Amino acid sequence: MPNTPGAAIPPAHPHTIVLVGHGMVGQRFLEALAERGATERARVVVLCEEPRPAYDRVQLTSYFSGRTPDDLSMVPEGFMAEHGIELHTDDPAVSVDRAARTVTARSGMTVTYDTLVLATGSYPFVPPVPNKDATGCFVYRTIEDLLAIEEYAKTARSGAVVGGGLLGLEAAGALKGLGLDTHVVEFAPRLMPVQVDEGGGAALLRTIEGMGLAVHTGVGTQEVVVGDDGAVTGMRLSDGSELATDLVVFSAGVRPRDQLARDCGLAVGERGGIAVDERCRTSDPAVYAIGECALAADGRVYGLVAPGYEMALTAADAIVERESAFTGADLSTKLKLLGVDVASFGDAHGTADGCLDVVYSDSRSGVYKKLVVSPDGVLLGGVLVGDADSYGMLRPLTGSVPPVSPEQLVLPAGACAPVALGPESLPDDAVICSCHNVTKGAICEHTTLPEVKKCTKAGTGCGSCVKVLQQLLPKTGDGGLCGCFAKTRQELYEIVQVLRITSYAELLDRYGREGARGGEGCEVCKPTVASILASLSHGYVLDGEQAALQDTNDHFLANMQRNGSYSIVPRIPGGEITPEKLIVIGEVARDFGLYTKITGGQRIDLFGARVEQLPAIWARLVDAGFESGHAYGKALRTVKSCVGQTWCRYGVQDSVRMAIDLELRYRGLRAPHKLKSAVSGCQRECAEAQSKDFGVIATANGWNLYVGGNGGASPRHADLLAKDLSDAELIRLIDRFLMYYVRTAERLERTAPWVERVGLDHVREVVVEDSLGIGEELDALMARHVDAYRDEWSETLHDPERLARFVSFVNAPEAPDPSVRFVPERGQIKPDLTVLTLEGVSAR
Repeated sequence: MPNTPGAAIPPAHPHTIVLVGHGMVGQRFLEALAERGATERARVVVLCEEPRPAYDRVQLTSYFSGRTPDDLSMVPEGFMAEHGIELHTDDPAVSVDRAARTVTARSGMTVTYDTLVLATGSYPFVPPVPNKDATGCFVYRTIEDLLAIEEYAKTARSGAVVGGGLLGLEAAGALKGLGLDTHVVEFAPRLMPVQVDEGGGAALLRTIEGMGLAVHTGVGTQEVVVGDDGAVTGMRLSDGSELATDLVVFSAGVRPRDQLARDCGLAVGERGGIAVDERCRTSDPAVYAIGECALAADGRVYGLVAPGYEMALTAADAIVERESAFTGADLSTKLKLLGVDVASFGDAHGTADGCLDVVYSDSRSGVYKKLVVSPDGVLLGGVLVGDADSYGMLRPLTGSVPPVSPEQLVLPAGACAPVALGPESLPDDAVICSCHNVTKGAICEHTTLPEVKKCTKAGTGCGSCVKVLQQLLPKTGDGGLCGCFAKTRQELYEIVQVLRITSYAELLDRYGREGARGGEGCEVCKPTVASILASLSHGYVLDGEQAALQDTNDHFLANMQRNGSYSIVPRIPGGEITPEKLIVIGEVARDFGLYTKITGGQRIDLFGARVEQLPAIWARLVDAGFESGHAYGKALRTVKSCVGQTWCRYGVQDSVRMAIDLELRYRGLRAPHKLKSAVSGCQRECAEAQSKDFGVIATANGWNLYVGGNGGASPRHADLLAKDLSDAELIRLIDRFLMYYVRTAERLERTAPWVERVGLDHVREVVVEDSLGIGEELDALMARHVDAYRDEWSETLHDPERLARFVSFVNAPEAPDPSVRFVPERGQIKPDLTVLTLEGVSAR
C-alpha cells in the first residue's frame, strides 16, 4: 500500500493493530497473528524503517556470497496481500501519542491504533572515541551498511573491526572477502567472550590467525586516526600501539532502540530496554514490546532471534486473549564464523556451584570441546569450537543425565567405545529447534522435512537443527531417498532415464511425496537428482534449473577452500605433461599469486583464487590445452599411472597410454560419489591400483581389473573382477562396471561399500557375464556419455551468461578495484599488477 502523508487514517475495523518495526521478530509476530485468525478480525498496519520488508539478518553476511535480498526475505510471497496487512516501507514511526492512541510516521501519515506493538530492535553501539564518525567508519547491521562498506572497500587496502563477538567476526570475514588486510580488535581477553570460555577462545584465535587475520585482544580503541581529508588512516589502541587502516567497522555490541518509548513516557530499564511483563505488555496495557527493544520481566534484554520469536508469539496470544507467558529463553547459539564451527549452550561458563568440566582439546586441528556437568552427572552446558556436529544432540540433553558418560560425548570417534546415542534417545519434550521452540514430539508428528518446516517452522531459522530433524523423521520403510522422495536413488535414476525427465521440478511434482510436491526439495535430493541428470548427459550442469541444484563446489566448477577462496585442478591424464604446459601452470600460479601443490593423483593443485578470477585463470589454462580436472565434482577425478614399460625395466604393458585413454574416456562422468583409478605397468603396483574405485594392473597376458577399492577414511582393498584382458575387453568391462554403479548405487555411496552391499559375485555376474541382459544398454549409456562430453571450463568461457555468475558479490559484478590488494595465504606469492581481461571479466 502506498504511503499517504498528512491525514490521519481512522480504523476501518473494530480493532486496529499497529506494528512499529518489520524485522525478523516483527514478521514472526505478523505470522502469529495470521495463525490465530487475528488478521481476519482486525486491521494491521506496519511501519517499516528499512526500504525493504523483513529479511534474515542472521544470514546477513551471506549477501556477500551471492544471496540476493529476495533470497534473504522472510516474507512469503503474497503474505501481506493474503492477510490484508498494510506495509509501509521506508517510513518509520517518529512519535506516539498514547492519549490519542496515534502513531505518526516520518512521511507525516498518522495511524490510530487500539493496540500498538513496538518491535524496533536494536542499534549498533559505537564507542565514544574521537573521530568515530569520520569518513571510512561504518557499522554492520543492515544490507545498506554492507553496501556502503563494499563500496568504500574498493579504494581501501586494510580494514579493522572493533569487536570480536558474533557480528564482529562476521564483519571481519566480509572485509577479508573484499581483499583487505583485516584486523580484529577485542577489548576482552578472548574472542567471542559471551559465548566461549578461555579454552574455546584460544582455539578460535589460533584458527582465525591461521587464516591470515590479525587479532588484538585485551585492548580497546582509543582513537580513530584521520588524515587531512577527514578520512580514516589508522587506529590508536589502549596499549599505545597503532594500526594502519583505511576502514573501520564498529561491531562492539548493540543497544535496545527504546527512544520512541522514552519519548511517549513508557517505562524503560535503567540500562535501556522497554520494560514489559510476562505477557510482553509495557507500562501502557495497550502497548506491547517484543524482541531486542524489550526488557523482559526477568530483567534481561535478549539479543538473539529465538527469544524474540517467543516474545512475538506471547504478544500475539495476549492480543487474542490466549494464555501464555514469556519467562526467559534459551541463549544457545551455533554458527559458522569464517568457516569455523562455534557453539555454546546452557551454562557454558560453568557458573553453577560445584560444577565440573569435561574437556577435550586438540590445538593442532583447532578443536575444543567442553561440557559442564553437575556432581551427579546432569549436563549443564558446553562449548564447542572447530567441531560442533554434536550440538544438535547435546543442547536438547541439557538439564538431564545423558545416557552415556560425558567423556564419550566429547572424545573423537574411535577414541573410546562406540557412543550409543542418537536423536531417538531424546525425550519428546526436548527442544530441537531453539529458534522456533519446536520439540521432538512436535517434529515426530510429521513425516517429511518440507512438512516439518511448513507446519512447525523448525529448520527455517539458523538451520543448525536440520541434521537432527532429518534423523528424527521416520524411516518410512520404503527405502526412500529422503523426506521428499519415497523412491530410492536407483529408482529415480530409472525414472529419469526411461521417461527422459530433464527437470528436478518435474521429477518432484510427479514422483515426490505428497507433502513435498510443489516445494523446493531438500539438501539431500537436489544434488542427488542433479548428479543423475548430469550422468545421463542432460546438458551443462549450470544451465537453467540445474544450477540451483548443485553443491557449492559444482556451483562454481572449483573447490572452495576453508578461507573462502577456490582451487583449480586442471586435468593431466596419466600424469603426462609437456614442458610447455608446466610453464603455463607456473606462469598462472605466479600471475595470480596461487599456492601450488602436486597431488597424490599426479596433478597440480592451484590454491587461493577468488571466484571472479576463475574464468581468467581457466582461459589461460584452456588456451594451453588444459581442461577441468573435475576435482569439484562427484565424478572421475584422476587415473594415476606409473611410467610403465616405456621407461621401467619391470614394466610389461604401456600403463601411461592406458591411463590416458581411460581418463579421457571417463572424464566428466557424474556419479553417486567421486571416482579414482590407477594403472600399474606390472605387479610391483607402483600406481597403487588396488586402493582405487577401479584399478588396472598389467600382466604378461594383458590387464587385470580390480574394483571396489578405497584409499579414504575406511580403506578397502579392491577385488579382482577379471584377469588377462585385452584392451578392448578391459574398456568394455570398465564401461559396464561404472554405468551399473552409477545406475544402482545409493546417494554418496563409494564403489567400496557398494560392492560390499550388492556382492562381488553379483557385480561379476552382471558386468562380466551379463546375467541381467543389460550389457548393451550399459554400453550405450557410456557411449552417450563419451559422445556428449564437453569441458565445463571451456563451455563457461564461451557463454557471457554463464560467465556472469562468477562474481564475488552479486550486487557488485565489476572486478575488484585495482587498489584492492590480495592478501597472500600460506605458500602464495604476491601477484603482479598485470590486469588480465576475458570477455569483460577481469582479474588481478
